[in-house]
Amino acid sequence: MHSPVHDRLPLSPWAIAHPRLFLLAAFFVCLLLSSAEAFAHAVTEGDKGYIQEISGVNLLPFMYLGAKHMMTGYDHILFLFGVIFFLHRLQHIAIYVSLFAVGHSTTMILGVYFNVGINSYLIDAIIGLSVVYKALDNMGAFQRWLGFQPDTKVATLVFGLFHGFGLATKIIEYEISPDGLVPNLLAFNVGVEIGQLLALAVILIGMSYWRRTPSFLRHAYTANVAMMSAGFILVGMQLTGYFVS
Repeated sequence: MHSPVHDRLPLSPWAIAHPRLFLLAAFFVCLLLSSAEAFAHAVTEGDKGYIQEISGVNLLPFMYLGAKHMMTGYDHILFLFGVIFFLHRLQHIAIYVSLFAVGHSTTMILGVYFNVGINSYLIDAIIGLSVVYKALDNMGAFQRWLGFQPDTKVATLVFGLFHGFGLATKIIEYEISPDGLVPNLLAFNVGVEIGQLLALAVILIGMSYWRRTPSFLRHAYTANVAMMSAGFILVGMQLTGYFVS
């Protein structure tokens, strides 16, 4: 059964006729990412120092760090933006966001508990590829290239698992005390979910207004090209960091 996303965009004559808008969109994406931190939601020295100094159960600080981590993780937010781009019903949005949450919560908690980290540059590159994948999916590229539509629910869950490994890798960098580890991890995860819901609320409010205007269908293709460009930029940044580190 196909997902409820029926509005994927075919390659339109409008899109072909306006290459300058695509270049302009990619240019602004570059400016946006270059003004942010060079690498997505890295652990700040202040947060790391604070976590290393405390021990025992500290639920509120870890909830705060989890929410902050998600709200400043623009790669996670870009992926969520792509996931809900063509979802109109709240029950469909809830299904996809829940699959994403289950995926990243599972690998985040297990990854930290069993101290299984992946090179942060490589996992963030994969997360960047998830943004590219979702943008291509929204543009109907896989339907044209493969002749069928990959299961978007499965893709959302799988990429959620990778996003969770990214979170786990960052948490391991905190060097959390084993005293109170499980409650603190659960609190961090609750914070991540709170941050995700806050980011999602902002995205939904903006999307609800945009969808009511004629410009939505005119510019939806360009928006997904810009998102795909951002994903490729993230991949390039992380691979560059991997090879020069």
